[in-house]
Amino acid sequence: MEFEVIYRTYSPQVFRICLGYLNDEEQARDLVQETFVAVWKNLDSFENRSKISTWIFRIATNNCLRALEKSRRFVTTELPANLPALTETAPEAELHFLYACIAELPETDRIVIALVLEDLPQAEIADIVGLSPGNIRVKIHRIKEKLTLKFKAHGPFD
Repeated sequence: MEFEVIYRTYSPQVFRICLGYLNDEEQARDLVQETFVAVWKNLDSFENRSKISTWIFRIATNNCLRALEKSRRFVTTELPANLPALTETAPEAELHFLYACIAELPETDRIVIALVLEDLPQAEIADIVGLSPGNIRVKIHRIKEKLTLKFKAHGPFD
């Protein structure tokens, strides 16, 4: 497959995975770029042992993990609580809340749910994350329960 086709096909998914993992649009864009630089450099050595999407998502998740490790080395400060609220439509507010909830999950759970949101099969998620399909099934169920509880506690979006 040609690199340009690969990029057009998978870059939106990689962006959403990185965004779901890091909850930072600018950093997600940077990681998409890093991911596809690695894909471009290593495309000739791809051995078709797995689907190309699995390979690409694995590169992206590794980049996310490295970015998280780097960010832990820096001291961060919280934004003041009295910032003016942005006006958003209900679906945008729900989406922002969802990504905020995902950002609070443990690392493995974040990547699992990001891949679920991309409609990847559980077997492929298991290959990407390096867990058994049974473990992935249980993780997905538990993650969905956690997110459902957060949405119920938050109340309706108006």
